[in-house]
Amino acid sequence: MMAETADLDRLAKPPTFQSISGVRKFKNGMATALVWLAFGVAIIPLVWVLYTVIQRGFPIVLNADWWQKSLSGLLSRQQGGGVYHAIYGTLVQGLVCALISVPVGMFVGVYLVEYGGRSRLAKATTFMVDILTGVPSIVAALFIYSLWITTFGFGRSAFAVSLALVLLMVPVIVRTTEEMLKIVPDELREASYALGIPKWKTIVKIVLPTALSGILTGIMLALARVMGETAPVLVLAAYAPFINYNLFDGPMASLPLLMTTERNNPTDAGFDRLWGAAITLVLIITLFNLLATAASRWLAPKTK
Repeated sequence: MMAETADLDRLAKPPTFQSISGVRKFKNGMATALVWLAFGVAIIPLVWVLYTVIQRGFPIVLNADWWQKSLSGLLSRQQGGGVYHAIYGTLVQGLVCALISVPVGMFVGVYLVEYGGRSRLAKATTFMVDILTGVPSIVAALFIYSLWITTFGFGRSAFAVSLALVLLMVPVIVRTTEEMLKIVPDELREASYALGIPKWKTIVKIVLPTALSGILTGIMLALARVMGETAPVLVLAAYAPFINYNLFDGPMASLPLLMTTERNNPTDAGFDRLWGAAITLVLIITLFNLLATAASRWLAPKTK
């Protein structure tokens, strides 16, 4: 009886698939062509911008003085000098911003995922983070100007620029931390709780290390973004053609501020410095992106 049932259940011949109709092939080809067309339309401006920046700025950055000297003592029409002072200002302002933004952003992200739940405070925090994500950089700069300079009476400085960049960087880190923590399997948390490990230690020892590679990638990308902002340095800091080691007082140059200043210089020297500073900023941001990729792969959880 069982043999007869097995024979009935067995297919008489392997299934045959009908050939794809010409209409479906046409639609598939049309969709593929549209996707490639959209990709080409999106990539053409990027390639054009990179080609223009490299063509006009690459010969400038090949000079060793470009990386080792400042523009102190040079007239606007004189050739020579470098952007050492602007590179220093860009990196210092970005790193000070990161020192403030990273702890705040990560703590907020951990609270929203691990402790907040559906509480009113968590909903209000999420709403404020969404608002900060869409705030233009000029609005953040004007807010810091009215608070730090007008209300508290401090002068324009690089530290004020870093505070404005914090407002732009924190929501990105919060969102990155939140999303990375959400993809950590709940089984890891439950296994830790089953062993009697407290929640805070589970977060520190298990959850955060598991999500650290993605969080670090988001931090590096956010830092690369804020270092290219122009509005905060225009409003909150004055340009100086020399290096200034005082973060809290006096003017300090940065690459975006240098480009804005040299744009008003009609001479060939200003034109060269403008494009040289542009490709220098592109190289620095590219370096940060590469470091983020390398750190993400190095810190990623091992599967074997």
